[in-house]
Amino acid sequence: MASLTAEQLLAGGALTHEVDIPAGLLSSDGGDLDDMQVVLRPLTVRHLQRIGKAAGDDESLSAALMIQQALVEPELKLDQVSQLPAGLATFLVDKVNSISGVDTPRDELAELVQAPLARACFVLAKEFGWTPEEVSGMTIGQILLYLEMSHQNGNGA
Repeated sequence: MASLTAEQLLAGGALTHEVDIPAGLLSSDGGDLDDMQVVLRPLTVRHLQRIGKAAGDDESLSAALMIQQALVEPELKLDQVSQLPAGLATFLVDKVNSISGVDTPRDELAELVQAPLARACFVLAKEFGWTPEEVSGMTIGQILLYLEMSHQNGNGA
């Protein structure tokens, strides 16, 4: 099995995903709601750490920050994200979690950005010689993949 380079791993954090928005989640202003899309990017460890620190125990602020950080097109300010209909916001958070490799219930998100994630970053940085900045730029999915690969190879993550 060939090992990936740090550049290959970090490239995943720069990907964007076009996401179709179901017409039922959008309010009708007389325009055509077919084929409406937004562009999202996966959240990196750095994003999740900042969101966790800024939001604390406030789940609604955490969700709004996740959407705001992941939304590439159209760009929205935090106060605009806070005005989104609840159904649309929930849909977007689920999509952000999916493309970021965080398919866990929202109440477990805080646990992911605390001690276990910090430990995972430390292990990967030490084991693969990456800087903390390189590891913090990875998506959760990338980190979990490398931890699993390390564990399967007997390197003990």
